[in-house]
Amino acid sequence: MTRKDLNAHLFGPWPKRILALDGGGIRGILTVQLLKRIETLVRDRTRDSSAVLADYFDLIGGTSTGAIIASALALGWPVERIEALYRELGNSIFQSSFFRKGLLTPKFSAEPVRKALEREYGTIRLGGPELKTGLAVVAKRLDTGSPWVMHNNPKGRYFNQVPGSNSTPNKDYLLREVVRSSTAAPTYFEPEKIRVADDMEGAFVDGGVSPHNNPALQLLMLATLKGHELHWPMGADQLLLVSLGTGSKTLRLDPKAVMDMPAVEVGVRGLTSLMDDASALNELMLQWMSSSATAHEIDSEIGDLSSDILGGGKPLLTYLRYDVKFDDAWLKDKLKLTLDAKQLASIAEMDRPENMDTLVTIGKAASGLIEDRHFSQGFDIE
Repeated sequence: MTRKDLNAHLFGPWPKRILALDGGGIRGILTVQLLKRIETLVRDRTRDSSAVLADYFDLIGGTSTGAIIASALALGWPVERIEALYRELGNSIFQSSFFRKGLLTPKFSAEPVRKALEREYGTIRLGGPELKTGLAVVAKRLDTGSPWVMHNNPKGRYFNQVPGSNSTPNKDYLLREVVRSSTAAPTYFEPEKIRVADDMEGAFVDGGVSPHNNPALQLLMLATLKGHELHWPMGADQLLLVSLGTGSKTLRLDPKAVMDMPAVEVGVRGLTSLMDDASALNELMLQWMSSSATAHEIDSEIGDLSSDILGGGKPLLTYLRYDVKFDDAWLKDKLKLTLDAKQLASIAEMDRPENMDTLVTIGKAASGLIEDRHFSQGFDIE
């Protein structure tokens, strides 16, 4: 198989393929199991046992834990290598301390992830030749309140030095700092500083506190909005978007318990719910504008949108979404798995490395939902 360079991925002939990876802390190891399945499909289609997902996808992006995985994929790593790093990080990062409660001090130290990223990525920069395909990382610049999508499109407005400005061009950002900024979840880890100009540093936190913990819609905009300078055409036969989740759990609380909650708990739960709502809206919009073999019920009133297309015209893309529900009935019905009540309560937590083996089991079972027929031969690579 002839491997494409970055320029061919971003500006070569169509169709184009996008891979979007959700945030979710330790639950990202579930996503890794889904990626193994897709990597196997790519190797079978290309008849090349060394093919990696950077050969197939033209743009790979992620938020938080998805940013770690996306950056490694864009560097051309096979999924097996990413899983080994993930297990190492999971066991070293989420080590709690009596003195770290997440109130006055972040719950976990950021040093283990910083050291691991420095070891693996060294001095690689966002504009470096080491990146084999398009990469986008979502973070939140908290000192200005703005979501940032940092990417390696050489035609992007801020990729090179802006004339007359002392701002740091995107191509010069250290990859390890970009990824670390996207993983700096508030209360869990301290923010990450990145020098954004000769005389200024920005304070960045986890991209999950923006509307783009599920970055799929943002990546579609990056690929198609004129201002981003990629200019990819839309159409169900021109654009494939594959979106992978880290699992979700439906919130069910007793109304009386909510009314009796301390104000701070109501606030925290409200913010968490807002993140979930943003992901749900993301999902609704993408199903609404696409042709999707994986369309599922949005809610009992509007169904799965398979008979709805935005504007009543033709689908604007082909869209595949794979995720898991940490719900007893769903796991039994879809994956033939049974978890007890204690496991179901724990598995949705983002900071429990002891759940990794269970998450791997769920992810492997869920990979069976990824069918070869979902991937049209029109998106195959030579």
